[in-house]
Parts: sequence; C-alpha cells; structure tokens
Amino acid sequence: MTPQRAPVRRALLSVSDKTGIVDFARGLASLGVELVASGGTAGALCEAGLVVVDVAELTGSPEMLGGRVKTLHPRVHGGVLARRDLDADRLDCEKHDLRLIDLVAVNLYPFEQTVARPGVRLADAIEKIDIGGPSMIRSAAKNHAWVGVVVDPADYPGLLEELRDSGGLCDETRARLARKAFARTADYDAAICAWLEQAAGGEAFPARIRVSLPLTSELRYGENPHQRAALYGSFLDVAEPLHGKELSFNNVVDAHAALALIHDFEREPGATVAILKHNTPCGVGSGATPLDAYLRAFETDPESPFGGIVVSSRPFDAELAGRVDEIFTEVLIAPDFEAGAAALLRRKKNRRLLRFHPGRLDAAQLDWKRVFGGVLVQDPDTHVEDLASCPVATERKPDDEELRALAFAWKVVKHVKSNAVVFARADRTLALGGGATSRVDAIHQAREKAARVGVDLSGSALASDAFFPFPDGLRLAAAAGARAVVQPGGSVRDAEVVRAANELGIAMVLTGVRHFRH
Repeated sequence: MTPQRAPVRRALLSVSDKTGIVDFARGLASLGVELVASGGTAGALCEAGLVVVDVAELTGSPEMLGGRVKTLHPRVHGGVLARRDLDADRLDCEKHDLRLIDLVAVNLYPFEQTVARPGVRLADAIEKIDIGGPSMIRSAAKNHAWVGVVVDPADYPGLLEELRDSGGLCDETRARLARKAFARTADYDAAICAWLEQAAGGEAFPARIRVSLPLTSELRYGENPHQRAALYGSFLDVAEPLHGKELSFNNVVDAHAALALIHDFEREPGATVAILKHNTPCGVGSGATPLDAYLRAFETDPESPFGGIVVSSRPFDAELAGRVDEIFTEVLIAPDFEAGAAALLRRKKNRRLLRFHPGRLDAAQLDWKRVFGGVLVQDPDTHVEDLASCPVATERKPDDEELRALAFAWKVVKHVKSNAVVFARADRTLALGGGATSRVDAIHQAREKAARVGVDLSGSALASDAFFPFPDGLRLAAAAGARAVVQPGGSVRDAEVVRAANELGIAMVLTGVRHFRH
C-alpha cells in the first residue's frame, strides 16, 4: 500500500537554473538527507561547502560525450524507479547495488530561452535539448507513489517546510509535484517540436496543434453568471493590471478587441482613442492630444460609452482622465497613466486600469475559433491597405480629405462585427453599423443612430467591410450623406454598383481585400 508519507533519505539534484538550489540543498542536508548531484550542480554545492556525492561516483561511470551522457544509467533510474513495496524490486536493488533515491530536483536546459534569441543557429538549439533531465523527471513522476520530483525552484521552500514538520512528503504533495513535472516535460517537448517545424520552413499549418498554456486565474464566471471560466496564458503580460477588481471574462474579451483595434493606429501621429462596448467599437477618434481624440470618439455615440472600455494609443494624461471620470467605465487601457491621471482614476476602486505593452503584443499569432470536435485556425487579419495605392473605380476620384477619411473608416470597419459599415471623417467615426444580416440593415443602423444622437453624415466617407451585392446599399449610404466609399469589390454586380456611384457623384475606392469579422 502507498505510504501516507514517503521519507526522503537521498536526493538527486541536477539543475540548469540554479536559483535557490544552494539553500534548498543546505536545508536538505540539515535534515540528514544525502545529496547526489551532477556536473555544474555538484560544483556549485561543493563550492558552498556542502558534502555531495557526484553522479559519476554513484554510477561508477564518468561523464562522456561532452556531458551528453551523465545520468542515463541504471543506478540513477533504478534508484528512482524502484517500488519500495515489491520484493522483486528490493532483490534487484540488492543484486545490482542500486541506492534508492527519494527526491529528484531537476530543471531543464534552457531550450525555449535559446531559440527565443534572434538568429539562433540550429546546432546551438540542438545542444540545448535536454535528454537526461526529462528522463529523470519522468522516472520520478512515474514513481511518485514513493518519490518526490521538483521542477520549479518556487517549490523548494514549501517542500523543506513539509519535510521539517513531518519527516516526509505526503501523497497529495507527491501527486501534485508529479502532475507539474509531466506538464513541464510536455511543454518542453512541444516547444522543441514547434521550433524544429518552424526552422524547417514547413507548411503554414503543422500536422498537429499542441496547446500548453499555464492557468493565469480562475474568473468569477464566464459570459454569464451560470458559466464557469478561467484565463490561461500571458494576456496579463500584454495588458498589465494596475488597479481595480479582477478582470471578468467579458472584460478580457473586450480588452482584446480594444488592443487589436488600437494596434492598427499605433503608428499614427498624435493620439487615437477608441470606446468599445460588447466587443465592438462605438466610437473612434484621433487628435493632437488624447482628450481631443476621446471627445471625437465620444461624439459618435454619447449613449453607449457608459460601462464600456476606453483605449488610448498614448498615455492617459490628467485632462483625459478628468473627462473619462465623468461617466462609469469598466476598463481603461493605455501604454501608461501619468501620475495625476492615475491618482484620479484610482479613486474608483472597481475601475480597472490596464497598461498595455505594445512590444509584447504578437499580432501575428494564429487566430483560433472553437467548433464542436475541434478548432478552426487562420492567419490573423493584420492587413492595413494603403488606399492611395488602391484603384479608384469611379469617374470622380476622392480628394485628399476624403481619402484620409476613407483610410480612417477602413481601419475601423475591420474591427466591427460583420456585416459592417462605418461613416467617418478624417479624424473620427460618425456612425457605425454592425452585426447585421444584410449590408442595407447595417447602413440603416448607422443612419438611425446618427439621427438619434444628432450626428451629421453629410459629406462623410463610408467603409464597407465587404462588397455591395446590389446598388441599393450604396444608394442608401448616399442618401445618408456619404460622398466617398471604400469597399473590397468582387461582386458580380460591381459594374452596376460603380454605375450607381457615378450617377450619384460618389468617389469609390476598391481594395480587393475583405475584412469580415464574425
């Protein structure tokens, strides 16, 4: 029967990351644990004045092949894998002079850190593929009924405390450490496989997809209170929480949408501010200052920003903070918050402040969508077309101001749920319609909202995320006030739509690129 607590009489230490290892070993030694170590670990412990049995002494074999073979030996793995409650295993230990090993502390060659360096050579990456380390980890984790395995230096203090208090490691601790150990070797192998596939320059999509993301936090609930939810991965490294209560599931979804949108405006001069609600923008503005940009975004739809998200391409200053503070907002996102702005915004304890780090935002990551039984994977929609280089399909060409307005609307429309349209000027959105089942309905939405909040659409530019299947949508947009239009084209009725644009005196640019967002 598995013991409630397994004593630790002998520990094998072999670590690449030596953080905390000396203190851990010293703590083990103070409890009478014999220390066995390999290579650089043995050297570090001896230098600290600890008595250590070198692995070469344990195995009777020296390191060989430039250190590639150290711990791949029956006297290592036999001592780790032996089942203490089996007579046959005990006899084998006596016959082959195997000394039992009760605790294994191993972390692996830094493969992930090595391949993260720009321009790393294949040969250098190969040499950072650990063989003995994963083997020892897996042996100890397999035999966790008797053996403890530790792969994370953060676990050292807790293990020492448990050993001091109880003289051994309990079943729950060993099982928890084994799960963590197998997760580490799985992550390690997945990283090696992914990098080798990338280095080989193979297909755009691998034969198998491997996902291994650490649990960041359990959330209070999901989209609705009856749904459980959790956040995995490094999102909070990209959007760093500075203040406020824990992010909800919907906050994270909305913040992701906000970051994707503002990323397309990151290189624009001045400031851009977007206000989002329910994963879609309700207003976007640009200006010389963040406050100018915010006011233009707010004018698009003064009704919706309550309880929404505000994202700025430039740091929040005191002027922007003062205006945003006038209404309730769930989340504020910016590259930074100036001291005065932060002090004001922190007065509301539940408001979340997120500092986003553009350098950590990997917009090139594959886009995933779950479906029953699997996932859909696609390239991310990172296209931002230069409208000045796109063909003009109509007799009238857009003037410079119209072209700037079209470019602004075109950047925004890709972030609105399809079917989507955006009426805009060169520095702001005027009205948005999205999530509609027809393009005509999307234009109706935008037009009706503009009329209700008092926004004038005359002389505006319009962006449509996909082609106009019939001229009716274009005629409706013109009746609303649009004088220039950007759309992908590609409809079998493009000629009819262009003919209608010419009749209406509208300038029309065709991008050849569709931006559906489902």
